[in-house]
Amino acid sequence: MFRFTSDTGEPARSTTPDSVEHTQTGAGRLMKGRLVYIMGPSGAGKDTLLHTMRQIPGLRCRVASRIVTRHAKDPAQQMDDNERSVASNEFLALVHARHFSLHWQANGLTYGIPREIDDWMSDGYHVLVNGSRAYLAEAQRHYPKMLAVLLTVPPALLRKRLLERGRETLPEIETRLARNAQVDAFVQESLPPEHLVQLDNSGDIQHTA
Repeated sequence: MFRFTSDTGEPARSTTPDSVEHTQTGAGRLMKGRLVYIMGPSGAGKDTLLHTMRQIPGLRCRVASRIVTRHAKDPAQQMDDNERSVASNEFLALVHARHFSLHWQANGLTYGIPREIDDWMSDGYHVLVNGSRAYLAEAQRHYPKMLAVLLTVPPALLRKRLLERGRETLPEIETRLARNAQVDAFVQESLPPEHLVQLDNSGDIQHTA
């Protein structure tokens, strides 16, 4: 469990070769808050966790919105208005306008995290981001002091969740599960223990939050 109180697949890649560099101090600004980069496979419950965190009173944190290039959100993910879909040309225009602090391509989609997160961290808020495991190294390059959070779920439960979601065949799910194990192992080997928190999200989401 991690909590901030008011007392205190295919490799993802950047969507442009000239991404703006950031550090945890931002563009000449001291960032009092910290970026919390939440990762995990499909079915691990990232969206549910972020939705739950937003409902907890007294947290000195904010959940970053995410812009995605797809025409309609999956009904299973329509829990709040934290994600917005745009056309590819609109997304590219936002990239050129330097609208994003982080942006990447993965699984045939492009994802962007608006630059407002830097303002929030400068104001002392911790910021929760729904990130990609494959983009981890690049995100850490932008925010060296960020905290990475890896959501894990036992394979049997993850298989059950993916089957209930109904988007893939069983062979496709088995391939995904094998790939997830490899990616999770890579993440665990890539970060020192003080920069990585692993959370088992197989139980009550309130306990995870």
